[in-house]
Amino acid sequence: MIRKASAGDASALVWFKSSHSDSSDINDCVEVAMTPRTIHVRDSKNASGPRLALSPATWAGFITHVTR
Repeated sequence: MIRKASAGDASALVWFKSSHSDSSDINDCVEVAMTPRTIHVRDSKNASGPRLALSPATWAGFITHVTR
């Protein structure tokens, strides 16, 4: 995991939510933005707040773990 206050120019990131988000509150979700070298994750309720920046390998490991 890469943990930085600012992981590159975040203004150009395109954020999306999972189609599996199932909540009565449409903002109750995490959002993901992908670049070739980094996967960015943020809380949709606080779009300008803290973000995680993960390597593609770390992201793949996380996804494998949560989809078992």
